[in-house]
Amino acid sequence: MREEDQQQPSTPEELMQELRFKATELLLREELQESVKVYTQFINICQDKISKTHQNQPEPDHLNGLQKSLCLALSNRAEARSKLRDFTKALKDCDQALKIESTHFKSLVGKGKILLGLNRYSKALDCFQTAILDPQANGNLETLNGYVQKCKKLEFQSRTGAFDLSDWILSGFRGKSPELAEYIGPVQIKRSELSGRGLFATKNIDAGTLLLVTKAIATERVILSSQDSDENAQLVMWKNFVDKVVESATKCEEIHRLISTLSTGEDEDKLEAPEISLFRPEAEEKGEANEEVDKVRILSVLDVNSLVEDSVSAKVLGRNSDYYGVGFWVLASFINHSCNPNARRLHVGDYVLVHASRDVKAGEEITFAYFDVLSPLSKRKEKSKTWGFHCICKRCKFEEEICSKPEMKEIEIGLHRGIDVGTAIFRLEEGMRRWMVRGKEKGYLRASFWAAYVEAYGSEKSVKRWGRRIPAVDIAVDSVAEAVGCDERVLKVFTQAFKGNGASLVDMEKALKLGRGVHGKVVKKQALRSLLDSGTREHRRY
Repeated sequence: MREEDQQQPSTPEELMQELRFKATELLLREELQESVKVYTQFINICQDKISKTHQNQPEPDHLNGLQKSLCLALSNRAEARSKLRDFTKALKDCDQALKIESTHFKSLVGKGKILLGLNRYSKALDCFQTAILDPQANGNLETLNGYVQKCKKLEFQSRTGAFDLSDWILSGFRGKSPELAEYIGPVQIKRSELSGRGLFATKNIDAGTLLLVTKAIATERVILSSQDSDENAQLVMWKNFVDKVVESATKCEEIHRLISTLSTGEDEDKLEAPEISLFRPEAEEKGEANEEVDKVRILSVLDVNSLVEDSVSAKVLGRNSDYYGVGFWVLASFINHSCNPNARRLHVGDYVLVHASRDVKAGEEITFAYFDVLSPLSKRKEKSKTWGFHCICKRCKFEEEICSKPEMKEIEIGLHRGIDVGTAIFRLEEGMRRWMVRGKEKGYLRASFWAAYVEAYGSEKSVKRWGRRIPAVDIAVDSVAEAVGCDERVLKVFTQAFKGNGASLVDMEKALKLGRGVHGKVVKKQALRSLLDSGTREHRRY
C-alpha cells in the first residue's frame, strides 16, 4: 500500500487542511489546471460545512473562520483561472469572495487585474482604489498606485481617443510596444451597399482622425523563409491561430458573444446590424451565454474576417514588423473593401488602430483596400475574384464606363508593351480633358496608372522631355490622395520629389498632411518627420 493511502485524513477538518495546502502548492508551482481542481474540492466541502453550520446554530468564531477560508480559496482559484485566461469564471470567483468580505484585499486586486485585462477601466480603477485603503496595501503601494495610474490613463484614452505614439517611435521602437486602450470613435454599424454590413462615419472626419483602437482576440506571427513561406509555416500558423481564438471564445463569454455577431460569408443580407455600444469597453455585462462554442462556425468566421498585418492598407510598427502575422479584431472585421478606400490601419503589438486616410463625410462608409488599389481596373478585377466578390464601388463603376473607350485600352496595352511612360501619361491626361473628367474621377484614373506616374517623376529624362505637358508631382499626388486615400507609396513620391531640391515650408506642411493620412494623428510632427525621413531613405535604396 502506498504511503499516501496509509495516511488518509481522519476528519473533515484535516481533509480541508490537506486540500488547501495541496492547492496552494500547485498554484505556486504554476500547475494551474490541477490547482483549480483541488481548490474546487476544498470550496465545495467548505460551502457544505458552512451550510450545515448555519442549520446547527453555530458559534460565531467557527463560522467566521470557515467564511475566511472560503473567501481566500475563491480568491486563489480566481488567480489560477485568470492565469489560464478563463476570465469569466475568474470574475465570478472574485465576486463570490467579495460577497463574503467586501473589502478582501487579494480579491479586490485580482478582480481589478481581470477587469483591466477586459478593458473595463473604470470598474478596475474602483477595485484598486478600494484596495489601497486596506492596511495590507502598505507593502504594495507602489504597485497599486501603478495600476491606478494605468487605469486612469487608459480610461482617458478610451473616452477621448487621445493617443500619442510619438515617444515610442522617436526611441526607435525600443522596449515593449505601448499598451493602449480600446477606443471607438464617431462610427456606427449599418447595412452596406457594398456588402452585407459595414462601418459608417457619424460625422465629418478629417484625414488622420482615429476611428477605432482594438486589441486582437488572437494573433499569430512567424518569420517566413523563402522555402516554407507558402506551405508548412503558414499552415502551422493558421492552426495555432484558430486554436487560440476557439480557446478565447470558450473561456470568455463576452468574446464568444462578440464573435457571434460576425458573418461566416453566407446569408449576409439576413444578419442584423449590431449596436456599436456592444463593442464599447465599458459595455454592460449581459447574462450567461447558453450556446456552446461552435468550432466549425468560428473557422468559417475567421476565413472571412481575419486580417493579415502586411496588407496594402496597413503599416506595422515595432518589432512585429519583422514577422508575417495574422490577427482577429472583431470590430475591424465590419470594414468592407473599396477601390476608393478612406481608411488605413496601424498595427502596434496586438492592437490595431484604424484612422481616416482622407477626409470622410458624415454617413460615408469606412472602407479599407483589401488589395492594391494603385493598379488598373483589369488587375483589380482579377484580385477581387480571388477574394470572392465583385467590387461595386463608385470608382469601379466609373472606370467600367471610361475603360471601354478604345483610347484607354490602347494606353494600358502600350504600357504593357513598354512605351514611354511620359507618352502614356500625356495621352491619359489629354483624354480626361476631352472626356470632361473632373474632381475625384481624375484621381481615380491617376491612381489606376500610378506606376507610370512614379516612373515618369523618377526619371530626369521624362521630366525634361515632358515638362508642363504632364501634371506636376504635387497635383497628381493631391488628386490621388483625395480620391483613394493617402498611401505610403504616394507619400514617398512626394517627399522624394522635393528632398533633393530643398523642400519649402509649404511642401513640408503638405508632406505632414499626407503623412497624417498614412500614419494618423496618433503620430505627432517630430515623430512623423522621423518616419518620413526613414521612408525617403528606404525609397532611395530601392
